[in-house]
Amino acid sequence: MYELEDRAHYPISVDSVIFGYTEGELKVALIERKKSPFVGMWAIPGGFMEGNETVEETARRELKEETGIEDVYLEQFHVFNKPGRDPRGPTITIGLFALINSDKCRLVASEDAAKAKWWPAYKIPPLAFDHDQIYAKAIEALRSALRTRPLAFELLPKEFTLTNLQDLFEQIFGIKLDKRNFRKKIAKMDFLRTSGNKTKGGRQRPALLYYYDPERYSQFVANNLF
Repeated sequence: MYELEDRAHYPISVDSVIFGYTEGELKVALIERKKSPFVGMWAIPGGFMEGNETVEETARRELKEETGIEDVYLEQFHVFNKPGRDPRGPTITIGLFALINSDKCRLVASEDAAKAKWWPAYKIPPLAFDHDQIYAKAIEALRSALRTRPLAFELLPKEFTLTNLQDLFEQIFGIKLDKRNFRKKIAKMDFLRTSGNKTKGGRQRPALLYYYDPERYSQFVANNLF
Protein backbone atom coordinates (compact mmCIF):
# COMPACT_ATOMS: atom_id res chain seq x y z
CA MET A 1 0.00 0.00 0.00
CA TYR A 2 1.16 3.53 -0.72
CA GLU A 3 2.03 4.99 2.73
CA LEU A 4 1.01 8.63 2.46
CA GLU A 5 1.97 9.52 6.02
CA ASP A 6 5.62 8.71 5.30
CA ARG A 7 5.91 11.47 2.70
CA ALA A 8 7.46 14.85 3.59
CA HIS A 9 5.28 16.55 0.97
CA TYR A 10 1.76 15.95 -0.26
CA PRO A 11 1.76 13.10 -2.81
CA ILE A 12 0.21 13.95 -6.17
CA SER A 13 -2.18 11.62 -7.97
CA VAL A 14 -3.67 11.87 -11.43
CA ASP A 15 -7.27 10.73 -12.08
CA SER A 16 -8.75 10.52 -15.58
CA VAL A 17 -12.48 10.65 -16.29
CA ILE A 18 -12.81 8.64 -19.51
CA PHE A 19 -15.78 9.50 -21.69
CA GLY A 20 -16.84 7.28 -24.56
CA TYR A 21 -19.75 7.17 -26.98
CA THR A 22 -21.15 4.06 -28.59
CA GLU A 23 -24.52 2.55 -29.46
CA GLY A 24 -26.06 6.00 -29.18
CA GLU A 25 -25.05 6.48 -25.56
CA LEU A 26 -22.52 8.64 -23.72
CA LYS A 27 -20.53 6.44 -21.34
CA VAL A 28 -17.79 6.65 -18.73
CA ALA A 29 -15.16 4.05 -17.82
CA LEU A 30 -14.88 3.11 -14.15
CA ILE A 31 -12.89 0.55 -12.19
CA GLU A 32 -13.93 -1.51 -9.18
CA ARG A 33 -11.34 -1.14 -6.42
CA LYS A 34 -9.59 -4.30 -5.28
CA LYS A 35 -7.48 -2.71 -2.53
CA SER A 36 -8.27 -0.62 0.53
CA PRO A 37 -9.58 1.92 1.10
CA PHE A 38 -13.04 1.58 -0.45
CA VAL A 39 -12.63 -2.05 -1.50
CA GLY A 40 -15.45 -3.05 -3.84
CA MET A 41 -16.48 0.50 -4.70
CA TRP A 42 -16.31 1.93 -8.19
CA ALA A 43 -13.82 4.70 -8.88
CA ILE A 44 -12.26 6.89 -11.54
CA PRO A 45 -9.06 5.31 -12.92
CA GLY A 46 -5.87 6.93 -11.66
CA GLY A 47 -2.83 6.69 -9.46
CA PHE A 48 0.20 8.45 -8.02
CA MET A 49 2.94 10.11 -10.02
CA GLU A 50 6.22 8.21 -10.07
CA GLY A 51 9.81 9.34 -10.58
CA ASN A 52 10.15 12.16 -13.10
CA GLU A 53 6.81 11.58 -14.82
CA THR A 54 4.74 14.44 -16.16
CA VAL A 55 1.04 14.58 -15.35
CA GLU A 56 0.15 13.29 -18.83
CA GLU A 57 2.70 10.46 -18.60
CA THR A 58 1.18 9.35 -15.29
CA ALA A 59 -2.33 9.54 -16.73
CA ARG A 60 -1.42 7.45 -19.77
CA ARG A 61 0.46 4.86 -17.69
CA GLU A 62 -2.41 4.48 -15.22
CA LEU A 63 -5.03 4.27 -17.99
CA LYS A 64 -3.10 1.49 -19.70
CA GLU A 65 -2.43 -0.38 -16.44
CA GLU A 66 -5.95 -0.12 -15.02
CA THR A 67 -8.17 -0.24 -18.11
CA GLY A 68 -6.03 -1.18 -21.13
CA ILE A 69 -6.88 2.15 -22.80
CA GLU A 70 -4.20 3.80 -24.93
CA ASP A 71 -3.93 6.66 -27.42
CA VAL A 72 -6.72 8.95 -26.15
CA TYR A 73 -7.25 12.69 -26.04
CA LEU A 74 -6.42 14.03 -22.55
CA GLU A 75 -7.05 17.44 -21.02
CA GLN A 76 -6.46 18.76 -17.50
CA PHE A 77 -9.47 20.45 -15.94
CA HIS A 78 -9.05 20.92 -12.16
CA VAL A 79 -6.97 20.33 -9.03
CA PHE A 80 -8.58 18.69 -5.99
CA ASN A 81 -6.99 19.24 -2.57
CA LYS A 82 -9.74 19.37 0.05
CA PRO A 83 -8.54 18.03 3.44
CA GLY A 84 -9.86 14.57 4.27
CA ARG A 85 -10.51 13.58 0.66
CA ASP A 86 -8.29 10.49 1.12
CA PRO A 87 -8.54 8.56 4.43
CA ARG A 88 -4.86 7.53 4.12
CA GLY A 89 -3.65 11.11 4.42
CA PRO A 90 -3.40 14.45 2.60
CA THR A 91 -3.27 14.22 -1.19
CA ILE A 92 -3.47 16.49 -4.19
CA THR A 93 -5.19 15.13 -7.29
CA ILE A 94 -4.96 16.54 -10.81
CA GLY A 95 -8.10 15.75 -12.77
CA LEU A 96 -8.13 15.10 -16.51
CA PHE A 97 -10.86 14.07 -18.87
CA ALA A 98 -10.18 11.61 -21.66
CA LEU A 99 -12.19 11.17 -24.87
CA ILE A 100 -12.42 8.00 -26.90
CA ASN A 101 -14.78 6.21 -29.25
CA SER A 102 -15.67 3.41 -26.83
CA ASP A 103 -16.66 1.23 -29.78
CA LYS A 104 -12.94 0.72 -30.37
CA CYS A 105 -12.06 -0.07 -26.79
CA ARG A 106 -12.53 -3.20 -24.71
CA LEU A 107 -11.73 -2.41 -21.09
CA VAL A 108 -9.25 -4.69 -19.31
CA ALA A 109 -8.89 -4.54 -15.51
CA SER A 110 -5.40 -4.46 -13.99
CA GLU A 111 -3.92 -5.98 -10.84
CA ASP A 112 -5.21 -2.98 -8.88
CA ALA A 113 -8.77 -3.28 -10.17
CA ALA A 114 -11.27 -6.12 -9.78
CA LYS A 115 -13.26 -4.94 -12.81
CA ALA A 116 -13.25 -2.24 -15.48
CA LYS A 117 -16.57 -1.35 -17.07
CA TRP A 118 -18.31 1.21 -19.28
CA TRP A 119 -21.26 2.83 -17.44
CA PRO A 120 -23.99 5.07 -18.88
CA ALA A 121 -22.73 8.58 -18.12
CA TYR A 122 -25.79 9.58 -16.10
CA LYS A 123 -26.39 6.25 -14.36
CA ILE A 124 -23.13 5.69 -12.50
CA PRO A 125 -22.91 4.11 -9.01
CA PRO A 126 -21.67 5.99 -5.90
CA LEU A 127 -17.92 6.50 -6.28
CA ALA A 128 -14.98 6.10 -3.88
CA PHE A 129 -13.06 9.01 -2.31
CA ASP A 130 -14.37 12.36 -3.64
CA HIS A 131 -14.73 10.95 -7.15
CA ASP A 132 -18.41 11.97 -7.37
CA GLN A 133 -17.24 15.60 -7.15
CA ILE A 134 -14.42 14.97 -9.63
CA TYR A 135 -16.86 13.40 -12.07
CA ALA A 136 -19.33 16.29 -11.81
CA LYS A 137 -16.51 18.76 -12.43
CA ALA A 138 -15.34 16.72 -15.45
CA ILE A 139 -18.75 16.94 -17.10
CA GLU A 140 -18.76 20.71 -16.56
CA ALA A 141 -15.29 20.95 -18.10
CA LEU A 142 -16.29 18.81 -21.09
CA ARG A 143 -19.34 20.99 -21.76
CA SER A 144 -17.23 24.13 -21.54
CA ALA A 145 -14.59 22.72 -23.90
CA LEU A 146 -17.15 21.64 -26.51
CA ARG A 147 -18.53 25.17 -26.75
CA THR A 148 -15.28 26.44 -28.26
CA ARG A 149 -13.43 23.44 -29.71
CA PRO A 150 -14.28 20.48 -31.98
CA LEU A 151 -13.67 17.83 -29.32
CA ALA A 152 -16.94 16.00 -30.00
CA PHE A 153 -15.27 14.28 -32.95
CA GLU A 154 -12.88 12.51 -30.58
CA LEU A 155 -15.91 10.56 -29.37
CA LEU A 156 -17.38 9.70 -32.76
CA PRO A 157 -16.22 7.15 -35.33
CA LYS A 158 -14.41 8.44 -38.41
CA GLU A 159 -17.71 8.56 -40.32
CA PHE A 160 -20.96 9.47 -38.58
CA THR A 161 -24.45 10.73 -39.29
CA LEU A 162 -25.79 14.15 -38.33
CA THR A 163 -28.22 12.33 -36.06
CA ASN A 164 -25.23 10.80 -34.24
CA LEU A 165 -23.71 14.26 -33.81
CA GLN A 166 -26.94 15.84 -32.57
CA ASP A 167 -27.59 12.97 -30.19
CA LEU A 168 -24.09 13.27 -28.72
CA PHE A 169 -24.51 17.00 -28.07
CA GLU A 170 -27.93 16.42 -26.52
CA GLN A 171 -26.53 13.87 -24.13
CA ILE A 172 -23.48 15.87 -23.13
CA PHE A 173 -25.43 19.08 -22.52
CA GLY A 174 -28.59 17.41 -21.23
CA ILE A 175 -30.86 19.33 -23.60
CA LYS A 176 -33.13 18.66 -26.57
CA LEU A 177 -32.08 20.36 -29.82
CA ASP A 178 -34.41 21.29 -32.65
CA LYS A 179 -33.42 19.12 -35.60
CA ARG A 180 -34.05 21.76 -38.27
CA ASN A 181 -32.11 24.52 -36.49
CA PHE A 182 -29.28 22.14 -35.66
CA ARG A 183 -28.86 21.17 -39.31
CA LYS A 184 -28.99 24.80 -40.45
CA LYS A 185 -26.04 25.55 -38.18
CA ILE A 186 -24.20 22.43 -39.32
CA ALA A 187 -24.63 23.47 -42.97
CA LYS A 188 -22.51 26.56 -42.26
CA MET A 189 -19.62 24.47 -40.98
CA ASP A 190 -17.64 23.46 -44.04
CA PHE A 191 -15.24 21.42 -41.89
CA LEU A 192 -18.01 18.79 -41.75
CA ARG A 193 -17.94 17.04 -45.10
CA THR A 194 -19.97 14.24 -46.62
CA SER A 195 -17.98 11.10 -47.29
CA GLY A 196 -20.25 9.94 -50.09
CA ASN A 197 -21.20 6.87 -48.06
CA LYS A 198 -24.49 5.99 -46.41
CA THR A 199 -25.56 3.87 -43.46
CA LYS A 200 -26.43 0.26 -44.22
CA GLY A 201 -28.86 -2.19 -42.73
CA GLY A 202 -31.56 -1.54 -40.17
CA ARG A 203 -35.12 -0.39 -40.69
CA GLN A 204 -34.32 3.29 -41.09
CA ARG A 205 -33.79 5.00 -44.43
CA PRO A 206 -30.05 5.10 -45.27
CA ALA A 207 -28.47 8.33 -43.99
CA LEU A 208 -25.52 10.27 -45.35
CA LEU A 209 -22.24 9.81 -43.49
CA TYR A 210 -20.01 12.77 -42.63
CA TYR A 211 -16.45 13.21 -41.43
CA TYR A 212 -14.51 15.95 -39.67
CA ASP A 213 -11.80 17.75 -41.65
CA PRO A 214 -9.29 19.36 -39.21
CA GLU A 215 -7.61 21.43 -41.94
CA ARG A 216 -10.90 23.00 -42.95
CA TYR A 217 -11.65 23.64 -39.28
CA SER A 218 -8.43 25.64 -38.98
CA GLN A 219 -9.46 27.69 -42.01
CA PHE A 220 -12.96 28.14 -40.54
CA VAL A 221 -11.54 29.51 -37.29
CA ALA A 222 -9.11 31.82 -39.11
CA ASN A 223 -11.86 33.20 -41.35
CA ASN A 224 -14.28 33.81 -38.47
CA LEU A 225 -11.90 35.15 -35.83
CA PHE A 226 -9.27 37.14 -37.71
